Amino acid sequence: MRLNDTFFAEMFTLKVSDIGKNYGETLLFKNISFEVKRGDVLAITGWNGSGKSTLLRIIAGLVKPSRGQVDMFLNGEPVLRESRRRFLGMVAPALSLYDELTGLENMEFFSKVRGLSGDRKDCLDIIDNVGLTGHATKACGDYSSGMKQRLKLAQALLHKPPLLLLDEPGSNLDSKGIEVVEEIISKQRQSGVTMIASNEKREADYADRIINLSE
Repeated sequence: MRLNDTFFAEMFTLKVSDIGKNYGETLLFKNISFEVKRGDVLAITGWNGSGKSTLLRIIAGLVKPSRGQVDMFLNGEPVLRESRRRFLGMVAPALSLYDELTGLENMEFFSKVRGLSGDRKDCLDIIDNVGLTGHATKACGDYSSGMKQRLKLAQALLHKPPLLLLDEPGSNLDSKGIEVVEEIISKQRQSGVTMIASNEKREADYADRIINLSE
């Protein structure tokens, strides 16, 4: 089933309360609190190693915080933890694609993993939207790093998530690829929430609010 992006985005809220993370005795960050809802774009900045990617992974449910909590709400009602992945899409350098599969086959696989139909036309439409028209049937192993980044953006958009988490979204992209990122953020602003982890001033400038973990 495809998420109804208008319904979910209008009623979706993310609330982060007093989040902290440490590894052993090493403190990464603490006391991170904010709330975002439809139309918000929030940037997470800070020096390398300050925890930008870790914070996004905590929000995505991939890393457990040392303290604090992350809550998602629909129409004021809490979203169960086991259901949260339905409401977010994520792009990150660590995200793997399958080199032996074509771009289209990767998209169909991610679609089915997310519980969608894997409809080929839907997958092709999103591939076209990120500028990979004509490359859908090529093996990902033959993609450039920039083409792979575009495909990562495409897979994050498959289910029209109300929460989009972008970790260094402009990585390896040329000027046309950057335009794709800007268009994605612009469209997401109309229908959902975007969080960007980056040290790039250009990417931080997309945001309405900035949290600097170096501070």
